[in-house]
Amino acid sequence: MDEYPLIEDHGLIGDLQTAALVTVDGSVDWFCCPRFDSPSVFGALLDKGGGGHCTVRPLHTTYATKQLYLPDTAVLVTRFMTEAGAGEVVDFMPLTGTAVTDRHRLVRMVRCVRGSMTFEVDIAPRFDYGRKPHELHVTENGAVFASQDLSLTVHTLREPDDERLVHSLTGDHDLHLTLSLQAGQQRGLVLESAADGPPRQIRLDEYERLFHDTIRFWRSWLAASRYTGRWREAVERSAVTLKLMTYAPSGAVVAAPTAGLPEQLGGERNWDYRFTWVRDASFSVYALLGMGFTEEAKAFIGWLDDRIKERAGGEGDSGPLNIMYKVDGSSDLKEESLEHWEGYERSAPVRIGNGAATQIQMDIYGEAMDSISFAHGHGIHLGHRGWSGLLHVLDWLADHWDQAGEGLWETRGGRQHFTYGRVMSWVAFDRALRLAQATGRPSAAQRWSSTRDAVYEQVMAHGWNEERGAFVQHYGSDVLDSSLLRMPTVGFITPEDPMWTSTLDAMENELVTDSLVYRYNPEASPDGLRGSEGTFSLCTFMYVDALARAGRIDQARLVLEKMLGYANHLGLYSEEIDLTGRQLGNFPQAFTHLALIDAAITLDAALNRDPRQGR
Repeated sequence: MDEYPLIEDHGLIGDLQTAALVTVDGSVDWFCCPRFDSPSVFGALLDKGGGGHCTVRPLHTTYATKQLYLPDTAVLVTRFMTEAGAGEVVDFMPLTGTAVTDRHRLVRMVRCVRGSMTFEVDIAPRFDYGRKPHELHVTENGAVFASQDLSLTVHTLREPDDERLVHSLTGDHDLHLTLSLQAGQQRGLVLESAADGPPRQIRLDEYERLFHDTIRFWRSWLAASRYTGRWREAVERSAVTLKLMTYAPSGAVVAAPTAGLPEQLGGERNWDYRFTWVRDASFSVYALLGMGFTEEAKAFIGWLDDRIKERAGGEGDSGPLNIMYKVDGSSDLKEESLEHWEGYERSAPVRIGNGAATQIQMDIYGEAMDSISFAHGHGIHLGHRGWSGLLHVLDWLADHWDQAGEGLWETRGGRQHFTYGRVMSWVAFDRALRLAQATGRPSAAQRWSSTRDAVYEQVMAHGWNEERGAFVQHYGSDVLDSSLLRMPTVGFITPEDPMWTSTLDAMENELVTDSLVYRYNPEASPDGLRGSEGTFSLCTFMYVDALARAGRIDQARLVLEKMLGYANHLGLYSEEIDLTGRQLGNFPQAFTHLALIDAAITLDAALNRDPRQGR
């Protein structure tokens, strides 16, 4: 634990209510419990000295590691190779179901597959981001770490008559032990929160049931995918990753399971992403339905429906929807800094909560309406109360669409009239009109139609910069913004329109570097924060989508293939990629994996239509 692992040197496991990150070196260095947005139990990812970890690794000083998922699952295998032998740690979390629970299990099976190997095991939880002390109680069958609000029980995986292979060196508050194995031998442990009894021996047949039930779940779930295109492996791994970031009791998708990972090493752009953004989750409807995952899309639409009905009357200029919520739909996301943590590679401050939750971002209404309309076309419908709530939302938007906001990228440099926000307001009214016509439900069609047209005319008059020959980030500026790559995707402009192809060319010249895409230039458009950032992986996949729609198929395919090369060893992506190819920001990021799926589907369709492909 002397150095921080690379952000990309992690795998993700989870049980659909929380998740854990496991390094290629066998350490669980991030685990929040009992929910994604709960305080951490293991947080060495953000403070190697005081964050807490659960490490299983060879006692040998020199070894090589490899990490992989069992095919079509979220079961992670970390392999260790030494001159004396080879071993592996199999990590997974048994599924918890849709009922809210504090009981979560993290299973770590340790095996020797060749020769002999001695593993060292360190279990050092630090509850509530390391702010609450705990007591350690050791028994014959395991141990209990007890803090004020949460307990973590360690059960042993072994047969009653197995020879004793464990040598304990118990500390005052942490558990340290060594485990010596020969080829064919296996032992392990189960970490269980809120256990209903004392530590116990878990026999191998019980472990096998948990293991095979978990594999069966993931393979059965993934079998529902209808995607059979060219990039099936990357797309299906993205789907599993998105599923791992879904909170099963509500259907909400978190933006990432982590908090505080920097967008620039040593910088201050360190945000908490363990919440559900209306925007990100709305995009998930496209990706999920595009692959055939109807139930997940239905669950999110239900979650969104609840948020719409909660504040259907609106609240002045702040609007009837927040931009983000906790996974249970609550909205108290007060931002604070963990001053006692040094941050990943000393990138402070470490923030929890998110102050952007109170921002005004006008685009969320278009994204919500777009997802509701798309879901309707796939047989997922709102009821009467949901439609009534939408009428209030659209009534509010018709009164307020012309106000400034902080924009898609949650800038903290003051409100602007962002072009993307206006485009998505146009989308909101356009989709509402289409949905009302399709369902025959009552509507303010005349008002919606005139407002839609007014938004369109305003964007064309003020969002277009004649000198740049491009649509720009906000009115009165000449700054480009890659969020506008979605303009043809949502149908605001046709992909062949000269105004759009000119915009695409301008972005390529200014925002694209060796196929990777920046969000915008913060020097040209100050965002209220110090430092810079890497290229934004979401935007690169959006660029692929835009190129494919514009008929630039060969270029789109090359960009996609290059981008797939930036995935980590497991096919996972964080938010950003720096100039060295290193991944930065919260990890893995749902937005990026959603955009990967969308880009692959769009490009597949374009290639299938291309007569040069011979297919």
